[in-house]
Amino acid sequence: MNIRVLGAHGSDLFLNEQTSHHICRSVGFLVNEELMVDAGTLASGLTIEEQKRIKYILLSHLHLDHVKGIPPLVDNMSGLIDHQIVVASLPSVLAGLQKHIFNDLVFPNFFNLPGSPYSILRGKELEPKQQLRLTGRVRVTPLLVNHTVETAGFIIEDDEVAWIYSGDTYVTENIWQEASRIPNLKAVFIEVSFPDSMKDMAYRSKHLTPTLLAHEYRKIGKPDLPLYVYHMKPTVRDQIIDEISHLDIPQVTVLKEGQEVKF
Repeated sequence: MNIRVLGAHGSDLFLNEQTSHHICRSVGFLVNEELMVDAGTLASGLTIEEQKRIKYILLSHLHLDHVKGIPPLVDNMSGLIDHQIVVASLPSVLAGLQKHIFNDLVFPNFFNLPGSPYSILRGKELEPKQQLRLTGRVRVTPLLVNHTVETAGFIIEDDEVAWIYSGDTYVTENIWQEASRIPNLKAVFIEVSFPDSMKDMAYRSKHLTPTLLAHEYRKIGKPDLPLYVYHMKPTVRDQIIDEISHLDIPQVTVLKEGQEVKF
């Protein structure tokens, strides 16, 4: 399974640092060229030909930094593809997309435009703990996590490997209990949004800090499991990276745009 990091941050920002430049983009991961896991960065991170290959968009929740890449994708694909793009998520997320974004006010409702060729998007409701087969051999199991709105993390697997995507979350339990029971689990992707000095903000917005990250990771009970960190707020990215470097976790990687992970 191949995972391309289109966006690894909790917002968009061009960092003009002394020794280098870095473009931080909102969260989005492209799996096996056909499946997007969250869609904060989508159209801006892929060529037209790459966008044509997308068949599924898997959304953890409704917050803007996880869905805002969908409207420009639809604009780009209008008249260029002969398949519908399936948006798979919790029922509340699909309803929210059509109420707040694809509502014919903010943006046309491409889930339900007159004439089938124009309804580029098709919703697929996910039920917590119920596995769904998506593109090819890839299967997804949503698990509810602790955030300010209804949010799912995911077990994403094929016949050979599995990995966990936490979604946006604060301290939670069920997803780590499930992770501990997966024999072919190859990695876990866990969000961290703020440094420890902003733990009050993390609590109020239901996000993790590095200390909380370590606490959640250890619940899995697999100390050698590779850990990939995403969703850092760009303005505090360096603080987060420094604090993560002091955690007693042997295999931890802070993700960045353009990176590829293969299992």
